[in-house]
Amino acid sequence: MPTLLFGGTIGSGPALGNDQSGLFKQRLVAYDKEVDAPNPYRNLPQLQRLLECDAARPLEASHGRAALTAALRSVIASCRERIARGDPLCDASLAGLVGDAGELLANRAKPGLRRVINGTGIILHTNLGRAPLAVEAIAAVADAASSYANLEYELESGKRGTRAAEIEPLLCELTGAEAALVVNNGAAAILLALSAQAAGGEVIVSRGELVEIGGGFRVPDVITQGGARLVEVGATNKVRLTDYAAAITEQTRALLKVHQSNFRVIGFTAEVPIAELAALAHQHGLPLVADLGSGLIAPSPGSSEPTLAQALAAGADIVTCSGDKLLGGPQAGLILGTRTAIEPLRKHPLLRALRLDKMSLAALEATLILHRDQPERVPVLRMMRQSEDELAARAECLQGLLGMGHVVSSEGFAGGGSLPEERIASKALALDPPEGAPAAAARLRMGHPAIVALIRADRLLIDMLAVSNDDLPELATGLRAIMTGD
Repeated sequence: MPTLLFGGTIGSGPALGNDQSGLFKQRLVAYDKEVDAPNPYRNLPQLQRLLECDAARPLEASHGRAALTAALRSVIASCRERIARGDPLCDASLAGLVGDAGELLANRAKPGLRRVINGTGIILHTNLGRAPLAVEAIAAVADAASSYANLEYELESGKRGTRAAEIEPLLCELTGAEAALVVNNGAAAILLALSAQAAGGEVIVSRGELVEIGGGFRVPDVITQGGARLVEVGATNKVRLTDYAAAITEQTRALLKVHQSNFRVIGFTAEVPIAELAALAHQHGLPLVADLGSGLIAPSPGSSEPTLAQALAAGADIVTCSGDKLLGGPQAGLILGTRTAIEPLRKHPLLRALRLDKMSLAALEATLILHRDQPERVPVLRMMRQSEDELAARAECLQGLLGMGHVVSSEGFAGGGSLPEERIASKALALDPPEGAPAAAARLRMGHPAIVALIRADRLLIDMLAVSNDDLPELATGLRAIMTGD
């Protein structure tokens, strides 16, 4: 024990009073304990020792020495922080630290973009990637991604070619358009069209069509970015042809009609059909740009939404839409129209910034070929045309695999801003998890694959509309875990 000197050894010198003597003894005992207490930081092994231990070798082989070193440093730093907080649960053993590093490396290796089983009943779920691709489109993507491709090369002549040269004739064949372009999404299609046709002038659009799409992007903002000035006409619920006519001036460059996408105004309403709006535009030597959004190729039973071909036949000079909605392809923006209207877009410098890559082009071409030859093989179209009996059979199959649950009626939607007023009769498997529906849904989302379910009336529902038969075994495994508490 260390000796404290106060002008001599302990006990020498002037006598201390009782109070002072007691205080001195308390301080002395505290000092002794502080000096004799073990230093918890000394239990942390050196980094080199961790790297050389047997438990670390498999991790180094799987992830590399640099990644393992970084993970161990992170684990040691975390352990130091816990010791500083007085956390008694810090495992500073070799096995404990290397195990923590292994978990950290495993989590870092997980891809951020993961496969999801969609039990929501929304086919084109924007947050879940919208349209799943057809088998043929997936094969085309793999083929294009794994090798070189004639992206901008004419095989016949051996000279530089045009990107999307094979796709544009397909689009014209399917829609009756004179000319076509493809860009990387639907908003880009509108941006390019307005930049080429209306920059520096005015674009007239109905107030009821100034929509906001996903992510907070709004049509007025797209018009502004295109270098044009917005001119609003009509009221939110009603617009007439005379409203457009009265707004046309020498500064007008185009009339714009926008599909209402993800909402409908019903009741006391009126809008101007494409044919009437096109006639007015052409009377003044202006183009009509129509954004249909959804990309409907063939008429949908019971739907009032126009197809691409119908919009073009009605007189629209430029028609734009998305490729990953009802078209059922990859994310893309389709631009269709007359040769005169499309040519300025083809020459606009913005086109290069908005172009598609070779994998998206491959998927889009394969999807368009299916629309032409075998539309029933496009997954989105197939899902939308399922019968209630087919959906009920799938729900009953999942019920049988799981050995529990109740098959109930449900209601689905096309989603993705397409056919918002059309409800699709569906079937679902309803469950009552022991931990409650919200907690069970959260656990399902963290599974492999992730499962996204519905919560209705405190029950967990898996809607069958966007679930495939191939998904059922994995669904049963994930659901069994939450129902049994594993």
